[in-house]
Amino acid sequence: MTDINGVPIHEALKTNGYVIVDNLIPDEMMSRLKEATERVVEKARKGEWHYVRTVGKQFPPWNEEDNVDVWGVQHLMHPDLKESVFMEWYGSEGLLNAVQQLNECTHDELQFELFNLLINPRDSDFSLTYHRDAIPAETPEDKEREMLKIPHYGTQWNTALYEDDCLFVVPASHRRVRTPEERDISLNNPKGDMPGQLRVNLKPGQTVFYDNNILHRAAYFKDKKRHTLHASMGTTNGGHHRGATIFQHGLGWLNSDEFKATLIDSLKVPYNNTVLMAQRAGIDSDMKTKPLH
Repeated sequence: MTDINGVPIHEALKTNGYVIVDNLIPDEMMSRLKEATERVVEKARKGEWHYVRTVGKQFPPWNEEDNVDVWGVQHLMHPDLKESVFMEWYGSEGLLNAVQQLNECTHDELQFELFNLLINPRDSDFSLTYHRDAIPAETPEDKEREMLKIPHYGTQWNTALYEDDCLFVVPASHRRVRTPEERDISLNNPKGDMPGQLRVNLKPGQTVFYDNNILHRAAYFKDKKRHTLHASMGTTNGGHHRGATIFQHGLGWLNSDEFKATLIDSLKVPYNNTVLMAQRAGIDSDMKTKPLH
């Protein structure tokens, strides 16, 4: 599989830290996904769904409050939402093929992880700071260098249902420590512009996969509709390395009989791999670890 420039997607991701891919949503599924996200967003904004990302707070945990302004909806495959199209897409052939190519793994090595929705706030604009997902901004340079050497054993992505230009990245920043100027910005002006930053423009149906250690931030505008699918998958090659990143979101509902009854065939092996990872890492049945940030 190649990106929008005809480059193999795994090569583009390694080089630049991000890659844009067309056509990972089957045509017949696009309208169903849009309809489902409309219902989910309405529930979140009414306070009927409490797994949300609240305006004013960038990292988990988020408070569960009624009628709060939100910029994201968590756990789209939770059985209580009763929106089967999300799991159908997460386990779709084209998407799984892309993830396997990017992770250079087989289907049997995949790990079931996160699937959320990024949306425009209702009441006010909101911006995220420049960050790396797994390395806090305060990390000293020598430790940052060591942490950047740790393989991810997974990938994450944004798939736009409508035009989306909210994501900013610093290309090729995923394999090196921050420059003195970047470190100063990330600590003292983290919503400011970074040298060499790029604004990612996605057309409806396009997906950007990105390394979670690339320097990136996002800007959310209340007057511009955003329904962007935000998800990740890992591989068993990393043992329980990815556990801290995904279980900080609290995934205890994966253990429920109600959820297990909804699993589609293509996701049964990845799901079992994730459960096994949690067990080997000594994570309790609530599948929740302390926040990284």
